[in-house]
Amino acid sequence: MLLRFRTANVRSLRDEQELSFVVAPGEKSDAARTTPLSDGKHLEIYPVIGVFGANASGKSNVITALKKMRSAVLDSYGLWTSYTGVPEREPFALDAESAGKSTFYEADFVLDDGVRWTYGFELGDRRVESEWLHAYPKGRRQVWLDRDATRDNVFDFPGDRVQDRARLARSTRPNALLLSRAASDNHPQLSRVFGWFRSNLWDITPETELKDRERYTAEQLLDDRNSERVRELLRVADLGIQGAEVERQPGGRTPAVRLLHGSDRDTAVALDWAKESFGTRSWFALLGPLLLALDSGAVLLIDELDASLHPKFAAEVIRLFQAPWSNDKNAQLLFTSHDASLLKSPRGGRLLEPGQIWLTEKDKRGATELYPLSDFDPKPEEDLEDSYLAGAYGAVPNVDQGQIGRKVLTALAGEAERS
Repeated sequence: MLLRFRTANVRSLRDEQELSFVVAPGEKSDAARTTPLSDGKHLEIYPVIGVFGANASGKSNVITALKKMRSAVLDSYGLWTSYTGVPEREPFALDAESAGKSTFYEADFVLDDGVRWTYGFELGDRRVESEWLHAYPKGRRQVWLDRDATRDNVFDFPGDRVQDRARLARSTRPNALLLSRAASDNHPQLSRVFGWFRSNLWDITPETELKDRERYTAEQLLDDRNSERVRELLRVADLGIQGAEVERQPGGRTPAVRLLHGSDRDTAVALDWAKESFGTRSWFALLGPLLLALDSGAVLLIDELDASLHPKFAAEVIRLFQAPWSNDKNAQLLFTSHDASLLKSPRGGRLLEPGQIWLTEKDKRGATELYPLSDFDPKPEEDLEDSYLAGAYGAVPNVDQGQIGRKVLTALAGEAERS
């Protein structure tokens, strides 16, 4: 499970920002999962975090930073060739100082055996400036790797815990992560840490890669293990869908799908796929990857959850991860959204607890600040949606009612005078 993520100097995230799935000390949570650690202690971990904020406040950059960290771990040794330096680095662009500083990433996570790990690195334009790996098998920190490009002896392995240390240090390029290099040879110790990144931080953006995800969900309809679950999720979404017909296609093409629409199953009519609404297709395309994440216990990233989904569908996605009966593998969801209605359930109460709601707001320099709503200590009876829209927690556009219209009229009047 992902515990915490820290990053700095990535797009609008100028200063170090932290996102935490761990329930803060002193807070009580009905949504959290109890995660046992190898030292006999336990952590309370949220299965869902939602990041809310105004347009261009930087909430999508939180997910982008996680994606960039995963990409570096998976690709730095195989794809970042010796003559390319560090590709796709995007430091904060609104001051000259940040361009010369390194980009920072660090993640805390727990593997299946209950051991907590911290892995991080800093990237410059041409090389990996630093890299570190710490384990906590008995609650105390063990330093497995300490890399510093400014030292004569760049790689240090305190405690001699890592096998093949000399060979790894000798064969790791300056612009590649040692963790990536180790995984290329199926290193017996480090490949487990690499495997966590490979099996987690899956990215879904509802408006992109739609056809690929439609194909994947269609293939699940042909799988006896998942077919009925996909059909059930289509029915309960209140789209007027009673079921689905699916047919294999020659040459490995995408299976042909027709959804059955009607008030009951006996009179339902099969509708051609091209005639389905964008909202229905978006929901269908999300189901396959969503079920895969739930089945494998993965961390799923969804940017703009509400972009192409009705708020009811977005709320159902959250509930699937929150409910122990549908998420028995402790999968986690991190999403961004503009939709303040997700801060409460239609029947009253809260869909998300204050500690699960994180907000983004830009300062005068254009740098993003990320903080949890729980910092404001809202009362149990407080309507989080109303308070958020009223600006009680920040992270909303600073625009007065009618201000945009008045600006437009003023501009038009000015143009008329000039002409």
